[in-house]
Order: sequence, then C-alpha cells, then structure tokens
Amino acid sequence: MVVFSVKPLFIIFVVSLTLLVVFTLLSPHYPFSLNPISREPSLGEVDIWSVRRLMEWRPCKWWLQGHLTALPLETNGYIRVDCYGGLNQMRRDFCDGVGVARLLNATLVLPKFEVASYWNESSGFADVYDLDYFIQHMNGFVKVVKTLPPEIATKEPVPVDCSKRKGQFDYVESVLPSLLKHKYISITPAMSQRRDRYPLYAKAALCQACYKALRLAKPLETKASKLLDAIPKPFLSLHLRFEPDMVAYSQCQYPGLSPASIKAVEAAVALVERKPWTGELARVWRQRGKCPLTPNETALILQSLSIPPTTNIYLAAGDGLMEIEGLTNIYTNIFTKSSLLNEEDFTSMHGNTKAALDYYISINSDSYIATYFGNMDKMVAAMRAFTGLYKTLFLSRRGFAELTSQGLRGKELMQALWKVHRDEFVAGRGSALPECYCEFKL
Repeated sequence: MVVFSVKPLFIIFVVSLTLLVVFTLLSPHYPFSLNPISREPSLGEVDIWSVRRLMEWRPCKWWLQGHLTALPLETNGYIRVDCYGGLNQMRRDFCDGVGVARLLNATLVLPKFEVASYWNESSGFADVYDLDYFIQHMNGFVKVVKTLPPEIATKEPVPVDCSKRKGQFDYVESVLPSLLKHKYISITPAMSQRRDRYPLYAKAALCQACYKALRLAKPLETKASKLLDAIPKPFLSLHLRFEPDMVAYSQCQYPGLSPASIKAVEAAVALVERKPWTGELARVWRQRGKCPLTPNETALILQSLSIPPTTNIYLAAGDGLMEIEGLTNIYTNIFTKSSLLNEEDFTSMHGNTKAALDYYISINSDSYIATYFGNMDKMVAAMRAFTGLYKTLFLSRRGFAELTSQGLRGKELMQALWKVHRDEFVAGRGSALPECYCEFKL
C-alpha cells in the first residue's frame, strides 16, 4: 500500500502561493504595489524642467511680516554707501549698506554709484531705481533722505574703511565711533559679509531693501517692459558670460579661439593685469570650475538637458560676446537687446541701464539658465524664487571640466551632464542672500 503524506504537499503549496502573491504585490506593474519602483527620467525622455524637485528656497516669513523692531527716535548720523563694479555688484553692496545703516541706527542718504569709463558708465542710483518707491517701502525699516540737513550738506562724508568689518560687533566697535564723531560718513561694505551675526531687525532691513523696495525707475521700466513684449513667448533667458574681460579675469586659456577673440582677450588681459595660468596650475584651475563656459560648451549642455533647438532664447549678456556661433549654429531663435531695441536708443544707454534690462527680462522669463554664478545670477535666482518662478538653473562649470577630463564624449558625456544638472535642479539651488530665504521641502 502506498501512503501519501498530505502535510508536506500542503506546506509546499502554501509557500508557493505566498511567493506568488508577494511577487505580484511588489511588481511595478501591479496598480496597488506596496513598494512601487520609481526612477528619475533619463537623457532625452523629458527636459530638465519636468524633473520633480525636492526643495525650494522661499522668502522667510519673519521678514515679510514686518520690520520687527521700531526705529529709534534719534539717529546717530548719516551714511552714504559708495558702490563699485557692475550694476548687480553695486546692488549687493547697497543692500549690505542698508543693513549696516540699520545696525548702527543711521539715516541713509542717496548712494554713490561709481563713474566707470571701463563699463561705459555714468548713471546714478536714481537713473536706474525708483527713489520715491524705495523710500516709501523702507519706511519703518530704515530712514532714508533725499537731502542732507544744512549743517552737513556742504561737506563730503568722511570715508571709513570697512574692508575688514564683517559682522555686528566689527561695525559697532569700529564704525559707530566714527559715525558719532563726524555725523556723516561713507562706507563700502566688505564683500564677504557675516550677515548671520546681525540682529533680526538689521537683516529685515537688508532683505526688504534687496527684494521689495528696489524697483526700476519709470522710464527704464517702460523700456524694459517693451523689450519683454517684443520677445516671442515662451522663452528662456540665458546669461552667457564669455566676454573678453570675463575670460581675462578668469585667468583661463582656451585653445582654438578665432584670431579676433584672441586679440580681444589679450587687450582685456592688459587691462585687468591678470596673466592666464599655465601647465598644471591651469589644469587644476579648470578642474575647480573657475573657467567660463564657451558658447559651444553651453550649447552642448543645453542639448544634454533636452532643451529643444527651436527654443526662443533671450541672450542676457554684456557687449563683445565671443565665439557666439558655437551657440547660434544649434539654437537659431536667439534674441538680444541690440536686435530688439532701436539702434540709436541702444547705443545711448550706459552699462548699468543695459544690465538693468537684462535683469528685468531674466526675472520675468519663463525659464532662466546661467553659465556663471555671479552677482546678477544670484540676484535673479533670488527674485525669481521670491515671485515663485523656479525654472532656474546654473550650469556646472566644474562638472563639465571633470567629465571632459575623464575622456567622456558624445552620448556618454551628455548622459553624465544630464545627471549632474538633474541632481542640482532636484536639490533646488540658488539664493543671493540666504539670510532672507528659508528651505521649503516639497
């Protein structure tokens, strides 16, 4: 007689059925999967703007809600902020100066913008920004006056060196005594400010000045608005930094430039007095991401991000862009200030007002990409975040240098570039003054 054992067969059946159920539930095709497999899209599937982000920078509520601390009734004196460089560097210095003025309980007077022949510049603060609007929106944060009282109106301010003053105690201990003594001083805030050391009311004044109180002067805003209307929509604003002075200042070398570009760079090198690095130093410098991207390199990265060649692109850039054919041979719908504005109107403009147009267009564009991380890029990114526009990306010079030094070419290089920039975009990079912005997880 043959005897069958039911128990082992039953166990085998139960185990098999359990494994089948688990496999089905975990399958990505099963609609109620307990652990669905998700992945980020890869090169060519979607453009960079379609990638889901994990974090955004948004303006902190503590300064949006008000000035926090009432202004003292008596002022300690008057401060003029002296600003140098390009428009957005001067804007940064001025914003820092507002914070210092509030910190020292000083009254702010009209800032002095540098008159720079190199930048073809002679415009002042009121030529670029709406002064009355600024004064109105700084009410309660810091006192601002158009004119000085008669007893000091005829005097020049006493300059106070702030090159090493970076925090609250530096300014209170070293600058405040001069303010109390002379009653009218001028300052240029240090480039690397420690704003985290400021009390909240001084930070609030700085944030308010930079992001809510600075508006273009009416004539300039009207011109900028007309320029914006003339650009086909939707469009990408591309801040491309491959001008002779930028290349000279970077100390980078670029084999294969045209004779005209080489001549322009050599002339700029003589002005900035910074010789290019050579040998191993040049390689290390480039690996650290210090070299501006060429138009050709920029076009390659844009392609890796699945930005279509038919995209309308507004070129936010200074005069004298070199090797531009490297971009325009691929992306043909390119628009510039000089092509959209009346020639006479364009040539009569100064450096600051031209930069103001680029800034206005960039903060109102459908998307914004920068090949650098300079003052304008930081300000534009922050203002776009302020208004809820998050299609903003900084191209990675360091990533490009590292990948190409590894010998990556063609599709392999483009796939790697996609991954680098996808990770940057997912992380939500970009804020000019981190003290004014807070992380918001999505």
